[in-house]
Amino acid sequence: MISFRQASKEDYGNIATLHATNWQQNYRKCFSDYFLDYEVHLDRQIVWKERCLNPSANQYILLAEEERMLLGFCCAYVDESPLYGSYLDNLHVSAMANGKGLGTLLMQGLINEITTRAGMDKMYLWVLDSNDGAINFYDKLKGRRAETLKADDIGDIEFWKIRYVWDDLVKLKEVVNAKLQQYEHRRI
Repeated sequence: MISFRQASKEDYGNIATLHATNWQQNYRKCFSDYFLDYEVHLDRQIVWKERCLNPSANQYILLAEEERMLLGFCCAYVDESPLYGSYLDNLHVSAMANGKGLGTLLMQGLINEITTRAGMDKMYLWVLDSNDGAINFYDKLKGRRAETLKADDIGDIEFWKIRYVWDDLVKLKEVVNAKLQQYEHRRI
């Protein structure tokens, strides 16, 4: 049975491993093979150790586990932008859990946290333009593509990224709940 909990200081290693593995699986078009094969694990360890040991006041990391194995996580920063609202920095699901609604469940938990803590009823994220699975997921959640930019803020080469925006978290919650009902019907 899948359980959800907020991340603790001890979780950074598992989060970093899942994050690096997902990048290796999904970002071959965006980063060099050298970075993905030799540097990404250390890069993500450094990032997640800092985030877990020294979290900012507006940071929220939600984990999805089954029998103590990390299957997915999301990390957001509440009210990060005065224009776009809360920032969903990461949403990753293990390849072995893809297609089971776990990303949608993580979004549901995140939305609940943001609507409790945030002053703004908005959320945004960035997704690399080569990540077709994530783009399809955010399109199904009715995200609005606000802009596409060339960037070099992660990895080792320039890439294109898309900003997705949700201007109304109540509407997003309705879309998420409808999607979760579809998963329930499939299981029956």
